[in-house]
Amino acid sequence: MRIPGAADIMNGIVLTAVLSCLNSGLYTASRVLFALARRGDAPAATLKTNRRGVPVKAILACTIVGYIGVAMAYISPNQVFMFLLNSSGAIVLFVYALICLSQIRMRRQLEREEPERLQLRMWLFPYLSYATLLMIGIVIGSMYWVPGSRSQLVLSFVSLGLVLSAYGIKSVRARAHRARGPVVGEVALPAMSPIRDYLTSATQHEVPVVPNTQVS
Repeated sequence: MRIPGAADIMNGIVLTAVLSCLNSGLYTASRVLFALARRGDAPAATLKTNRRGVPVKAILACTIVGYIGVAMAYISPNQVFMFLLNSSGAIVLFVYALICLSQIRMRRQLEREEPERLQLRMWLFPYLSYATLLMIGIVIGSMYWVPGSRSQLVLSFVSLGLVLSAYGIKSVRARAHRARGPVVGEVALPAMSPIRDYLTSATQHEVPVVPNTQVS
C-alpha cells in the first residue's frame, strides 16, 4: 500500500497485542495460584497480599517462571517450543474428561445433600456425560494410531503423570497431617463436603461466583 512507516506501525500493533496477552496471562496465573494457595494446593507464601489486596508474591512467582521460559526459549527455541507444543497436545482432552467426571460426581452428591439447589438440570443426565467421556476416549485413542500425534499423546501422558504424582504426594502428606492432629495454636476446621467447601470459600474470599448458577 506504500504507506510510510507501515511496517513500524504493524510492529507496534503486534507488540501491543503481545504485551496485552502477557498482562492477561500474568493476571490469570497469579490469581489461580492465589486461589490454589487458599485451598492448600499451592505454597502458603503466595497468599500474602499488600495493603490493596494484591497477591504480590503470587505475581512475582509467575513473573519469575515467565522469565525462565523466555531464557529457555532464547537458549533452545526449537526444542522448547516443540516440547511445550507436544506435551500439551492431549492435555485439553484430559481436562474436559476430568470436568465430565467431576460433574457426574458433584451432581450426584448435590442430589443427596442439597437437592434444592438443582434449579437448572442438564438433559439426559448422566448419559450425555458418559457419552462425552466415550467420545473423548475415542479421540485420545485415535491419536495413538496417527504417527504425527503419537509423540504429543506420549508427552501429554507424561505431563498428566507428573500432575497426578504431585497430587498423590500432597494427599499422602495431608492424610499424615490429619492423623497427627492439629498442632498447638492451630484451629481444627470441621469436615465439609467439596461442594459446600467451594461455595463457602468462594463466598468468604475473592473467588468469582456467577449468581444463580447451579451445578448440573
